[in-house]
This record gives sequence, C-alpha cells and structure tokens, in this order.
Amino acid sequence: MWRESMRRRMHEMVGEVSDRADALLQTQEHMEGLLAAVVSLAEDLSLEAVLDRVVHSACELLGARYGALGVIGEDGRLSHFITVGIDQDGIGLIGDLPTGHGVLGHLIREPKPLRLHDLGEHPGAAGFPAGHPPMKSFLGVPVRVRGAVFGNLYLTEKNDGQDFTDEDEDLAVALAAASGVAIQNARLFEDSARRQRWLEAGMEISERLITASHPLHPDCLDLIAERALFTSGSVLAVIASPGIDGTLRCGTSVGAQSLPAGQELSASALAAAVLETGESATARDPREVFGPDAAEKLGPVLVSALGHKGTGNGILVLARAEGAADYPQSDLSSSTVFGAQVGLALDLVRANRLREEHVLFTDRDRIARDLHDLVIQRLFAAGLSLQTLRRYTADPAAHERITGVTKELDGTIRDLRNTIYSLQSGRTGTELLTDHVLRTVQEAARGAGFAPNLQLTGPVDDAVPEAVAAQLLAVLAEGLSNAVRHSGAGEISISLTVREGAVELLITDNGCGFENPARLSGLANMKHRAAALRGDCFIDSSPGHGTRVSWTAPTTA
Repeated sequence: MWRESMRRRMHEMVGEVSDRADALLQTQEHMEGLLAAVVSLAEDLSLEAVLDRVVHSACELLGARYGALGVIGEDGRLSHFITVGIDQDGIGLIGDLPTGHGVLGHLIREPKPLRLHDLGEHPGAAGFPAGHPPMKSFLGVPVRVRGAVFGNLYLTEKNDGQDFTDEDEDLAVALAAASGVAIQNARLFEDSARRQRWLEAGMEISERLITASHPLHPDCLDLIAERALFTSGSVLAVIASPGIDGTLRCGTSVGAQSLPAGQELSASALAAAVLETGESATARDPREVFGPDAAEKLGPVLVSALGHKGTGNGILVLARAEGAADYPQSDLSSSTVFGAQVGLALDLVRANRLREEHVLFTDRDRIARDLHDLVIQRLFAAGLSLQTLRRYTADPAAHERITGVTKELDGTIRDLRNTIYSLQSGRTGTELLTDHVLRTVQEAARGAGFAPNLQLTGPVDDAVPEAVAAQLLAVLAEGLSNAVRHSGAGEISISLTVREGAVELLITDNGCGFENPARLSGLANMKHRAAALRGDCFIDSSPGHGTRVSWTAPTTA
C-alpha cells in the first residue's frame, strides 16, 4: 500500500516536472520568437515597412490568423489601418476600412489590453460588414510612442481555435512596447530624411535662380512649385502673390489640380499671418485658403512665405489629396527654411539685376552725354561751315549739293537725339519700346527691300504705358505689313511722337493707295485698338496717291 502510494506520487512529480519543462521550453520558444520579432523590427527604417512588420511579427509570434494595426489620427479616429491575413480581393469586398467604431473604438477610448473569447459578444461590438471574414477570439493592445498612444495592435482567430491566453497578452504587450521604440526610430529617420530633402530642394532652387539667365521667368517659378510639390508629397503647389488691394492671386501652379494663373485665392487670416510672420502654417480645411469652389478633392494645406516676414515675394501653398494625412511638424519648420532660402535667392537675383541695370544706365548716360556734347556739336558746326560756303560760290549745282548735305546732317543730328532719348530712358523692364519699334521696322525693311524712314520724337520710352505700347506695336506691325505687301510703295515713313498726354504714330507710303480703305480688316483693327484706349485713328488713302495712317492714344488715365 505504501509502495503503491509512493509510486503514484513519483509518477505525479515526474509529470509535473515534464509539464514544467514543456512550459519552460514553450516560454523559451516564445521569448526567442519575441526576440526575433524585436530584431526584425530594427531591420527597416521606413515607417510604413515597420508598421507592416509589426503586424506580421505579432501574427507569427501569437499564432493569429488575422492581424491589424490601427494608427490614431489627431481627430481621435483611425487614420491608417494596416492588415495581415486578408488579401486585396477580400479588402475590396469589405469596402471602406474601419475608422474607429465598435470594439476598435473602445480600445481607442480606453487604451489598455483587451482579450475576448467572442468578439461579437462584446457590448460595444458594431458587427461586421458584408464580405468580412468571421472572427471570434480577439486580443488588442495599445502601442505607445514616447508615452503617447500611437495606435492599437489587433489580433483575431488564433490558429489552434483556442482563446488567447494570459501569456499571449504578455507577449503582445511586450511586442507593442518594442514596436513603439521601432516606430519612434522610423519616425526620426523619416523626419531627418524629409528635412534633408527640403534642404536639398532649397539649395537646388537657389543655385538655379542665381545662375539662370531669366531667373524671374515663369518657368523658374514653376520649378520652385514642382520641387516643393515633390518634396512634400502634395498634389497641388501654388505660388501666389498679394495685390495692392490685399487679395492673393495665383501666379503659377503645378499638380493634378492646378489653378489658372490670376485666379483669386481666399483672403484667409492664415495666409495673412504667414506673410506677416514668415512662419509656415497648416490648415485641415482647404476651403480656408482656396475657397469653396477650388477646394474640391483637396485635403490638408501647408502655407509658407517665400522670404522673411514682410517681403513681397508671395507665398507657397501646398495641398494634399482629400483624406491624406496631415503635414508633419518637420514639414512646417523645413518649409519655413525652404521659403526663406528661395526668397533670399529671389532678393539676391533682383539686387543683381538692379546693379547690372544701374551699370548699364550709367554707361548709357555717359554715351548720351558724349553724343550730345561732342558729336552733335561737331555735326552742327560742320553744318554751319557748309552754309558759310554758299558765300564763296555762285554755282547752282554747288548750292544744291550744299543744301543736300546740310539736310543729311540735320537728319543725322535728329537721329542722334532720338538715340539719346533711348539711352537716357529710365524704364526698367526686359526691353524698351524703342527696341521693339526698331525691330519691327527692321523686319519690314527685309520684306520691302529698302529701309523705311523712322523718326522718334519725345520721351518714347518713359511716357508710354505698357498697355498703350502693346497696342501701338500691333498697329505699327499691321500698318507696315499693309504698306509692304499691298501698296507697292518705294518709300515708307514712320513718325512716332510723344507729347504731353498723348502718343501719335504716323505711317505714310507712296504706294498705289486704296479706293475704300475702311473695308480692309487690318485697317479696321487699327481703329478698334485706338477706340479701346479712347484714342483716334484716321486713314487717308486714294488710288495712286499712297496711304497715310494717323493713330493716336492718350498716355495718361
């Protein structure tokens, strides 16, 4: 009897030792699995890859058929949902991914481990949508990053059909803690890489602007917008400038939903604050910047000043797609540096151009003085000397020759004075009006086979507004084209005169003339252009007597 009792006791002790050994072995396997999972999390620094690896590691470690990681957004709802165990076809059948209702929302509101025998029996269960695979056993644990809840790890349907155990919960909590560290490292790496991309973009733009032949050309502004679009992961980039009335208007835009140039943006307090402080800012509602009509399918917005506070280079507006994640904090600080760097390059470009223009105009002033003080005076003296020669000859041919040379000298002096007016012009811009006029006349000369006579009188480059100059050049081109192509003229004269408050263009030729010039569409366009500027256009022509076009427009409002 005693021996039988001892035998049973020994058998029980051997069983207990064996069970403990098995449990110890299983614990060792779990710890090795946890260690392997933690090591695998450190193998990738991409945030998306780390999140995906967290879910895969949890499913493998705990033997779960389905797993998911829900990232909590600033609004307290799920902004990202990474799944394992459901293929793309299954996701398509389910429809929209969860946003944080039911049991998932319970974990968001109460971030602590939750283990269930039957997911559907929980009081907060909201049920599954059509096409969702059946799920029963459930384990959910929060994932914290630097003490703040980043999201929740969800596991369902243990492979052996059993419920998740206390040990499974401990392993999930440990894995979630290790995941928080890996996620934080991935975030830091992505922030660092993002900042580096912003800095490289700013350096590239600055170098391109400083070395470009036309740094303020729209193509350069497009380049600024394109680099900002790519660097920030946006779908729209707009460079807008404030007008005198305080409105913001689109100067250039790139992206899938680009805006037309000149479109007015909403006069928001956000943009005004960015222009005043020079610090970037974000808005979750795109209507705050783009207005209700232009904000369709747009999401979060980032606004940056191009330059330091108070500069007039405008703002850079970036927008992501509707439903996209907000711009991270690193984009705010990096875009501020980017905007300041680009703005500084633009200011430097303008300063260099002003310096070059100053050197150019200083040199022109010197040339103009030399022409006036030396050349014209000598020509004038030569003309007087020729007039004196009349006293010493009575030959009519000699008198005629002296008169002809004197007229040539007068014409040369007049042309020199016109050149002086051009050289002394204070207009700043890409080209002077006289440059355009001379080019237009030269083009007509190539078609006519002879050089038309051009006379410029008054401050042509200073007094004619750009809007009037554009119409005047169009009229000049049309008038010369008609004279060259239709009149058969052997002589064409152009006189451009600027007097107080008006500009007059006179084009005459000795061609065949026209019976009814008003019927010609080109001449009719000249009249329309004059009427649009509150000016006048008179056309005098008759067969055999050439054509005379007189076109005038006011130079003041």
